[in-house]
Amino acid sequence: MAEVGIEKRFEIEVRDLEYRRIADAPLLARLYRPKRPGRSGGAFPALIDVHGGAWASGDRLNNAPLDEALAKSGIVVLAIDFRMPPQHRYPASIADVNFATRWLKTHAGEFGSRRELVGGLGTSSGAHQLLLSVLKPGDPRYSALPLAEAPTEDASLPYIVLCWPISDPLARYRMVREKGNTRLVESHDAYWNSEAEMGEGNPQLILERGDGGALAPAIVVQGTADDNVTPDMADRFAAAYRARGGELQLHKFDGQPHTFIVRDPASDAARRATELIRDFVLSRAAA
Repeated sequence: MAEVGIEKRFEIEVRDLEYRRIADAPLLARLYRPKRPGRSGGAFPALIDVHGGAWASGDRLNNAPLDEALAKSGIVVLAIDFRMPPQHRYPASIADVNFATRWLKTHAGEFGSRRELVGGLGTSSGAHQLLLSVLKPGDPRYSALPLAEAPTEDASLPYIVLCWPISDPLARYRMVREKGNTRLVESHDAYWNSEAEMGEGNPQLILERGDGGALAPAIVVQGTADDNVTPDMADRFAAAYRARGGELQLHKFDGQPHTFIVRDPASDAARRATELIRDFVLSRAAA
């Protein structure tokens, strides 16, 4: 696997664990944990990583080059699997993300972090799912799965990282349908029950409606050559987020396509984007 070319500050432990069980089937997560030399230093910041795949494909390994680079920079990362179509449609995966967020906050101390240092990372459709959980952490559909060991914990987060986010699934659906992108149209149809549902579970429209709760500081990474999630969607989202009083950094990378960090981890653009994400997370955790 190609690596992102940023400074490596820590050796890391990488292992899989089970964060939830449905009947006899586990939901797995991959943990990337920095190792401190000796017993020095304080707690690490931590991220829950929600992968992309148009809601219907992919797994916890999707963002491995990015997750590994962040861990070697001193950030705990928990990359999760979640329920997907065809067996599970909206909002099942949001409930898994919400549960996993509460689970990581509860267990953060076991991984060298603290609950108040836990933030979120989402890519593409994963960023959409993370956003819904963070914008509406108490929505009964999203918070429906009880966490017996911490029944009062919620899924709010103090900061979020959004890479090429599908912030408006309805606009994205209409765009790919107009372009004749059958694969992405089918992925939308597999996850969503209707266009009305795409409008309801829609971070862009939630912001424009004045719905949702407090807005966490956010960073958005977007390629200008992305024809999967186009740059104008990131512009609209940033404007709406800021209009609601949210703090948001938008970083565009000229000529870069969708998923450019993990598509070409050795590239200069991947390095620069990962450094921006690293610095944002470390600064928010120190705030």
